[in-house]
Amino acid sequence: MAVAEKFNPRSSIKRAKAQSNAQTSWCIEVPGGKISWASSMDRIVLIRKGLPYESLEVISARTALPVKRVLDILNIPQTTYNKRKRDKALLNPRDSEIVLLWVELLDFGVNVFNNESEKFQRWLKKSNVSLGGAIPESLFDSVTGIQEVRNSLNRLEYGNMA
Repeated sequence: MAVAEKFNPRSSIKRAKAQSNAQTSWCIEVPGGKISWASSMDRIVLIRKGLPYESLEVISARTALPVKRVLDILNIPQTTYNKRKRDKALLNPRDSEIVLLWVELLDFGVNVFNNESEKFQRWLKKSNVSLGGAIPESLFDSVTGIQEVRNSLNRLEYGNMA
């Protein structure tokens, strides 16, 4: 005879959130087509290959940051960006990785904020106690910074101080 499991609404909510957060793939649409990946190994392939410079405009739109600010975060001079975009060049591996991680973070953040992008955008621009008083978008310049913002979103999702 099977033992009936006692209903726990909290664990049900967490289980439902975990299932709804199980994203299977990410995508960036650039003028040349779609760039998509579903795993860390796919991401590594894209990082090694390099993303087109047009992906910076996609990030600019998704983060609600001007392209100039995105270039500052990545430490890319405007003239270099203009020339390489015109020449259809690819981002270096470090910048490609940052862009891919941004996409994953942005998708996760919008999900944490129940698909309310405006609220998430406001959260990215406000000082955050769980980040030592830093503004989340100020940490977008490194893989570690992006991971810290993601950790803060995880804490927020599960009711911890964020």
